[in-house]
Amino acid sequence: MKVFLDTIGCRLNQSEVESMAQQFRAAGHQIVASAGEADLAVINTCAVTSEAAVDSRQKIRAAARLGARQVIVTGCWATLQPAEAAALPGVQRVIPNAQKQTLVADVLGVLPETFDLEPLAREPLPGLHRRTRAFIKVQDGCDNACTFCITTVARGKARSRPIPEVLRDIQSALAGGRREIVLTGVHLGSWGAEWGQHLRHLVRAILEHTDTPRLRLSSLEPWDLDEAFFRLWENPRLMPHLHLPLQSGSASVLKRMARKTTPQQFRRLVQAARAVLPEIAITTDVIVGFPGETEDEFTETVDFVRQIAFAGGHVFTYSSRPGTAAARMSGQIPPQVRKQRNAQLREVFQGLAHAYRRQFLERRMIVLWETVSERNDWGWQMEGLTGNYLRVRAVAPSPRWNEMDWVELTELTDDGLRGVIRDSG
Repeated sequence: MKVFLDTIGCRLNQSEVESMAQQFRAAGHQIVASAGEADLAVINTCAVTSEAAVDSRQKIRAAARLGARQVIVTGCWATLQPAEAAALPGVQRVIPNAQKQTLVADVLGVLPETFDLEPLAREPLPGLHRRTRAFIKVQDGCDNACTFCITTVARGKARSRPIPEVLRDIQSALAGGRREIVLTGVHLGSWGAEWGQHLRHLVRAILEHTDTPRLRLSSLEPWDLDEAFFRLWENPRLMPHLHLPLQSGSASVLKRMARKTTPQQFRRLVQAARAVLPEIAITTDVIVGFPGETEDEFTETVDFVRQIAFAGGHVFTYSSRPGTAAARMSGQIPPQVRKQRNAQLREVFQGLAHAYRRQFLERRMIVLWETVSERNDWGWQMEGLTGNYLRVRAVAPSPRWNEMDWVELTELTDDGLRGVIRDSG
């Protein structure tokens, strides 16, 4: 059987479809790059914003329109709206998040233990979701109660995966040729809490028991970290990039969001990280137009973002999600005001990202190449990431996908840098 896997949203969703692909392959099936080639399409949906929900529905319709004989839907949007998902064209089954772990076994009618008998290397997916980096799910669910977040409803309570399971997944990814491992979870920083452990214990175990060339952490809530956590970066295989969701630079808005931090606490955490790693890339997420957000509160956020001098960030226009506390709050901000605030803050982030990248001009850094474009008169067009998450483009005489090179960074671009390969790794 030919199987097409597609996903919307977070890195956790990407990790899950990679795991599904490994299981389908272990059972003798072929993973294909498009729904038009597939006997079966599995769509892993997202509901974090209204736009993500729309994208999810579009992906499902596209799979049916392109000719997939069967469509199976899972993920957060499908979990929250199972009847709507089941009514879409071509959908045979809707599998909620609680049953996602055994999705492949259920579809194929085999025992989940089947895939542990002769595990295969975890290879990159074909098509648009082909990645040099392997996203490894180490945790799921969340016990926080942020008033804007629907993910906690869709994913359930926080739960961690044991270290041996994580190490097995990482070894499988390395056997499949991956050069970078990214740890993912809904609330990654809560890993191990049910056993009295901390994420640092997992990171140390990975660095000690695998030969992972590059290890990266995905989004971490700031209240899960302390100054001692940053000692982990004494190991150069841990990439110098932290994504710390701020959500607002206004203390009063953070309180309405039920975030477990304040601007002052966030500032101290960033200072502690930079004391250990002065050039670390610290990126963030911010929501604008949250219910009741005044002009003064928005200005506090803009000023705080400038003061922290983030290396970059994502700006989200507040999206009311039914079932969340924020959706019931008074003072909903008009859409046009939300849009204006989004544009203003994006401009601030663009300036900060440009300033962060500028300090690395004329430096040599190692780049892991993620994509290769068609060859032109100058050579193969390469694009990849440095350890501190700078996007770099360069020309190579031969395609070097999934290879690492020393690159001299020579020119700023709108979203990264251009460079010249000086030494092939």
